Amino acid sequence: MNRDFSGKTVVVTGASAGTGRAIVRAFAGRGANVGLLARGAEGLQAAAREVEALGARAIWVPTDVADPDQVERAAEAVERELGPIDVWVNNAMVSTFGPYHAITPAEFRRVTEVTYLGQVYGTGAALARMRPRNKGTIILVGSALAYRGIPLQSAYCGAKHAIHGFFETLRTELLQEGSGVRVGMVQLPAMNTPQFAWVKNYMDRKPKPMGTVYQPEVGAEAVVEMVRTGAREIFVGLSTVEAVVGNKIFPRFMDHVLAHTGFEGQLTDTPENPGRPDNLWEPVPGDFGAQGDFGVEAKEHTFTQWVRSHRGFTTLAASLGLALAAALIGEHR
Repeated sequence: MNRDFSGKTVVVTGASAGTGRAIVRAFAGRGANVGLLARGAEGLQAAAREVEALGARAIWVPTDVADPDQVERAAEAVERELGPIDVWVNNAMVSTFGPYHAITPAEFRRVTEVTYLGQVYGTGAALARMRPRNKGTIILVGSALAYRGIPLQSAYCGAKHAIHGFFETLRTELLQEGSGVRVGMVQLPAMNTPQFAWVKNYMDRKPKPMGTVYQPEVGAEAVVEMVRTGAREIFVGLSTVEAVVGNKIFPRFMDHVLAHTGFEGQLTDTPENPGRPDNLWEPVPGDFGAQGDFGVEAKEHTFTQWVRSHRGFTTLAASLGLALAAALIGEHR
């Protein structure tokens, strides 16, 4: 087993379930000691047991990342127990699912405070410790929705767009001061996580991830790669690349496409239970693990991941392609 993070201290927010849980496993499996931050105690305890079963150390701290004081106390607890923080992964999120006019101002604010400001506060706690040491890595977890908004997720899309602007500003400030602290942002596609079972839902049918779906372990590996390589930004999955590029070139066309496909594309045929609990204000009790209910269709690898891991081959293929094109052009002059 690769233990290239042995002795390192990694903090993961949203660590109790979904992509955060997969990120925890990925780092612990490589020897890192992990600080686990989330609201749900049962999921945190289960994640800590998994870390310890992999031979690493863990501390779990119940934390609502929308409260900067809680985030600061959690950072203090992690360093007291595990030592200086080397990597901080901002992953925690909540969302609402429904048209903008159905979402209350308080709910919109709550999504923004957790999904956007939670990353701002986590970054602040990490920087306060990393800047004096002039080293460390902070990862912001984004989405294709940081570039392209879709219907039924106005608050979440707004938060992800905000994270991207914050990321670009922070990078330039750290570069200007010559800081050794690195900041990267990973843009994820639709993931098979438990969030669709507990998201606040205003629709009469249960929600589902839209487009090509990937297992959360795919996102976790991208985060590990970003820390290892110091990449500025990683787009996970061809669907993410298509969304970013397509919106850059044909934004009006994508508006119309999503107006016609974005609603049905995010709804299952199963009626929603209007009385089911959601995690907008409080965590849903239980341990939900990393994966959700869409495993049958979820992919375990991405084309973009393959390209990144076979750079030598793809560079050679691209060079041969250019050489062939040049030769053909020469023949037809």
